[in-house]
Amino acid sequence: MKIKLIIFLIGFSFFGYSQKKNSKKSVAIKPRTEFVSDLLSKMTLEEKIGQLNLPTSGDITTGAASSSNVAKNIEEGKVGGLFNIKSVQKIKEVQKIAVEKSRLKIPLLFGMDVIHGYETTFPIPLGLSSTWDMKLIERTAQIAAQEASADGINWTFSPMVDISRDPRWGRVSEGSGEDPFLGSQIAKAMVNGYQQNDLSKNNTILSCVKHFALYGAPEAGRDYNTVDMSRIKMYNDYFPPYKAAIDAGVGSVMASFNEIDGIPATGNKWLMTEVLRKQWGFKGFVVTDFTGIPEMIEHGMGDLQTVSALALNAGIEMDMVGEGFLTTLKKSVEEGKVTMEQIDNAARLILNAKYDLGLFHDPYKYCDEKRAKTEIFTAANRAEARAIAAQSLVLLKNNNQLLPLKKSGTIAVIGPLADAKENMAGTWSVATNMEKSISLIAGIKEVAGKNSNVLYAKGSNLDYDAAFEEKATMFGKTLHRDNRTSEELLAEALKIANQSDVIVAALGESAEMSGESSSRTNIEIPQAQKDLLQALLKTGKPVVLVLFTGRPLVLVEENETVPALLNTWFAGSEAGSAIADVLFGKENPSGKLTATFPRSVGQVPIYYNQKNTGRPLGNKEGKFEKFRSNYIDERNEPLYPFGFGLSYTTFNYSNLKISSDVINFKEKLNVTVDVTNTGNYDGKEVVQLYIRDLVGSVTRPVKELKGFQKINLKKGEKRTVTFEIGIEELKFYNSDLQFIAEPGSFDVFVGTNSSTVNKVSFKLIK
Repeated sequence: MKIKLIIFLIGFSFFGYSQKKNSKKSVAIKPRTEFVSDLLSKMTLEEKIGQLNLPTSGDITTGAASSSNVAKNIEEGKVGGLFNIKSVQKIKEVQKIAVEKSRLKIPLLFGMDVIHGYETTFPIPLGLSSTWDMKLIERTAQIAAQEASADGINWTFSPMVDISRDPRWGRVSEGSGEDPFLGSQIAKAMVNGYQQNDLSKNNTILSCVKHFALYGAPEAGRDYNTVDMSRIKMYNDYFPPYKAAIDAGVGSVMASFNEIDGIPATGNKWLMTEVLRKQWGFKGFVVTDFTGIPEMIEHGMGDLQTVSALALNAGIEMDMVGEGFLTTLKKSVEEGKVTMEQIDNAARLILNAKYDLGLFHDPYKYCDEKRAKTEIFTAANRAEARAIAAQSLVLLKNNNQLLPLKKSGTIAVIGPLADAKENMAGTWSVATNMEKSISLIAGIKEVAGKNSNVLYAKGSNLDYDAAFEEKATMFGKTLHRDNRTSEELLAEALKIANQSDVIVAALGESAEMSGESSSRTNIEIPQAQKDLLQALLKTGKPVVLVLFTGRPLVLVEENETVPALLNTWFAGSEAGSAIADVLFGKENPSGKLTATFPRSVGQVPIYYNQKNTGRPLGNKEGKFEKFRSNYIDERNEPLYPFGFGLSYTTFNYSNLKISSDVINFKEKLNVTVDVTNTGNYDGKEVVQLYIRDLVGSVTRPVKELKGFQKINLKKGEKRTVTFEIGIEELKFYNSDLQFIAEPGSFDVFVGTNSSTVNKVSFKLIK
């Protein structure tokens, strides 16, 4: 009996973690390096390869997990993790198979696209970036991690930090815009929010930065398309946010679909090993994107065995869904196409992550049903989501101070997105409870109060084309297409418009008109809605355009005709309330654009930190000049520049000073500016600092963001804002890819957006 008990206890803690059913605490026996090495020594080749396999949850349902096809592979040690499985009950049931039925009892990772919140959903990332508030952005990731971990998830495929300068690309909605400096700050904030520098806590989750690399620059703005870019542009403009995430300690990296220098990223050894591992010192593991390995077959890189070996040799550790590793690596080892050392290293990195997450200490660490009932979609989290969403909105126009609205009179709320709660969370909101989202009409009725009469009409469908609308409202984000004729819908809208004191027009994109595989060649508001808007304007009533979008749109006509324009992106589960808070002045809009809005799709790609040409148009914007770099049918400048955003109050910049007009490589200088709130409301302003390197060994951009501060000023208040500039702010990658600063002259611009002309100058000497 004593011998049996000893054998039982050894078996129960063989790899250093306890599986007591009701245990709250379990203690790892060995340090990570020793523990993982010991575990690897006991694994078969098939079990090691199994750790590299990441299938989707497939046919797993609560109560039937043990009979699913995925479960059979888990039991045989052929699965390292799962994704797209939601709820503590399901995850606990599947984890139980791994830690109680598989030979080595290795726990699974459980991943999900927790992109901008879990059930409490925040603005889409492009909207979040428009807050320019790193503490708020980090807080959104922290709340997302808290909720996801309470529901069993321990790994998120976020943040997406791809720089994009092409609004035709739908996934611009998932990133932080066009600027590498701002994108880097946001990358760090998101990683810190998810991981909190302590993965042993049960309310933090493993972060995965994506898509490495250059995914935001596809030719023609078409998703999954070819990317062709010089390395100097990679290092200066597109790499910085990825590196910032690595420096912040991100635990995993996702490979991109596109090719780089003719080799798909998933099989690109220069990218995954030379840059990521050797140059940047990344210590975590790399996972492919969905079927990234077999997709290399279509790229023309070989059959499944060939591309799977290519990926492993490049530095990929985990195969998402493709099963190329699972089905071919053993043969490739036998044929000498990959080595056991490579497989051991890949398995080790994944096991390291599981150890860091505490899964070997307690495989059910994230399966606390009490947390699931009390920490998800809470009133407190929703309140934060509402407040944060309000700061993401960007006021683009406000003639004659039409906004904020009065809480009185009759308000007509018209448009296909006015009563569209399913669309409020935007794209990639897989865990959102769309039924509990707050629509614009609901938010306006709540905030306007009893002294206002709020009327509603749909006015038009999203688009005249029903087939297009179906493509643009996938994943349950229906707009409940109205089968009445366009004339009938318009007549109803005009009837209530004529009864109103002010019209709020809720127009723009549906949630799935942007996002993955939602590229557009026409980036204007659909014609059906344009026609509705023009009809509303003809009533003579003041019109406020509440714009829903996941990308910069061409809004020349709207900018010319509509008196007030509020860009709301997709503001999350509390969108309707947050938008209403801004419309009625409870919150003063403070968002600033992080992506340039073009005047025409023909200007794309368009971004503020462009290079000059030998024949610049200079200060003659809006005037055509032959043999200069301009168009014969359009102006050069955008409709709304990077960093642009209005407020209900006004801010004045004055007394721009620099502490020295000469510094050496070891010195720093201070740039100061006085900012005064000269309007009638308290408000927040994003003070932005840009630098221009006037002469370099390689051509330099006309401006580069190198600092920003978001400040809160009371009505009439003045504050001196100080920025510090040192050698790090002046460095760039030269033609030899050396990160250096060069002596010479620099201009410094400080103002309210990237078009500011407020300037001081200095010289850098050795």
